[in-house]
Amino acid sequence: MVRITFAASLLAFAVTAFAQAIPNPSGARDVGNGQGLQFTTGGCVADADCQEGCCANNGEGTGICSGIGAEFQNGKQGCGFEDPNAAATIEAAQAQVEAQGF
Repeated sequence: MVRITFAASLLAFAVTAFAQAIPNPSGARDVGNGQGLQFTTGGCVADADCQEGCCANNGEGTGICSGIGAEFQNGKQGCGFEDPNAAATIEAAQAQVEAQGF
């Protein structure tokens, strides 16, 4: 009985950890360009980066492009996020692009 409870608790923790909204690093080249090219789940510094026009704070001060209607899911705080550290975020994204080679 104790083993089942522990296993269920561990599974619940794992699901919660993976449910947090984290930007997908694959679209790093579109972070901060303001051209509306970033796909949903990609990083952003403002709404202008995102295809659907919605850059949401992931709840931890990081922008993530979200679909309309999904901007409050998984701890996100709604569209209209303006990254106060945009220069550092863009620099980190450019370094990611160089590391990935695309």
